[in-house]
Amino acid sequence: MMMFMLYLLPLFMLMSGVMVYVSNRAHLLATLLSLEFIVLSLFLCLFEALNFLNYETFFSMMFLTFSVCEGALGLSILVSMIRTHGNDYFQTFSILQC
Repeated sequence: MMMFMLYLLPLFMLMSGVMVYVSNRAHLLATLLSLEFIVLSLFLCLFEALNFLNYETFFSMMFLTFSVCEGALGLSILVSMIRTHGNDYFQTFSILQC
């Protein structure tokens, strides 16, 4: 019963992160934050699964490294958008401007 509860929390976190990602599409920063929340919940699922199966946690460190790189790329895109357009609203962009 306890193992079921341990897997229920990351799944709830994952579903709530996906719901926020789908519902909030106005700002790039809010989208990036919801994506980071999804990545952290996936890391929690991965870490619990690796601990349950008695595997090494080296893969979880690789996962964290790639998620940090993904976050840095997202923040660099956010900074470049704010420098060129002045804000991070998706409604102010046009496909013809790109």
